[in-house]
Amino acid sequence: MPFNINITEFISLPYPVFDVRSPIEFEKGHIPDAINIPVFTNEERAIVGTAYFKQGRSEAIKIGLEKVQTKLLFFVESVNNITKNKDIRLHCWRGGMRSQNMAWLLELAGYKVYLLNGGYKSYRNFVIKYFENNFPLIVIGGMTGTGKTEILNHLETFGEQVVDMEALANHKGSVFGHLGQFNQPTNEYFENLLYQKFCSFSPGKPIWLEDESLSIGKVFIPKLLYNQIIKAPMIVIERSFSERINRLINEYSFFDKELLIQSVIRINRRIGGDVTNNIITNIQKGNFNDAISTILKYYDKLYNLCLKNHSSENCVCYNVDGYSNNEITNRLLLLSEKINYGTN
Repeated sequence: MPFNINITEFISLPYPVFDVRSPIEFEKGHIPDAINIPVFTNEERAIVGTAYFKQGRSEAIKIGLEKVQTKLLFFVESVNNITKNKDIRLHCWRGGMRSQNMAWLLELAGYKVYLLNGGYKSYRNFVIKYFENNFPLIVIGGMTGTGKTEILNHLETFGEQVVDMEALANHKGSVFGHLGQFNQPTNEYFENLLYQKFCSFSPGKPIWLEDESLSIGKVFIPKLLYNQIIKAPMIVIERSFSERINRLINEYSFFDKELLIQSVIRINRRIGGDVTNNIITNIQKGNFNDAISTILKYYDKLYNLCLKNHSSENCVCYNVDGYSNNEITNRLLLLSEKINYGTN
């Protein structure tokens, strides 16, 4: 018999996780590092589901058995090829027949199976509730082009606890933020990735992250976490306007001009037709200095509005012009000792 365990026990075990839901369910969201071995294809799941609602449970089971009977050896061989560990974790959507039957099969094949009570649904409920916790956050703020992500990454090399939400979201947050990135995860999977990152940290130590709007591209920060971010102590990074332009030219000017233009068109309604046309003309001419200068003026206004969401009492400004990443990091660590980054 498989070991039926709750979500707290399930996530604490070090064994491989196998998700037996259909590919489309898995793609929507899954436990990070889980391996998908679907009992049913997307089409088969639809057929079985339709039979359940129209003909009843018995007929659905019969059809399901017909669909999987030729795949039993494939399931066992798939697990054998993926892991030599005989202890495994397993789940479906709600801990129903798919995971129970797969657990029975894999136990016959010699595996010790830990089955998640409530399935992936219980994991999702756990993730959502997790962000009700208070976290010792320190936010790195600053206008577009100040190098906030670079600073965060350097803090991580110093052993600090860092969450790079833009990396998890596959988007840098600006109009050009999708360029050079993989497809964004679903919002559900983004939340799962955030949870995985947060729960890996040592309790009580500060967690550094970047000041973001509620959305990063097409995904959204959990509202409970976002509410903590806007209340947390923030160190606002400052650089000269010319330095910010140079940094953004280095970051984006090598992309195909048409991709840059299409990105600008996306914010046409916000910045106006004349401004959009001016930016496009400069991009076409390769005049990136003027193009980015115009875009930055738009983003600076936007950031100043967003900055009002933060308490001015919790903000410290730090101009980093002329300093190396090591010098900036050391200075930030000194600043962090003087501010209250305790839980909100």
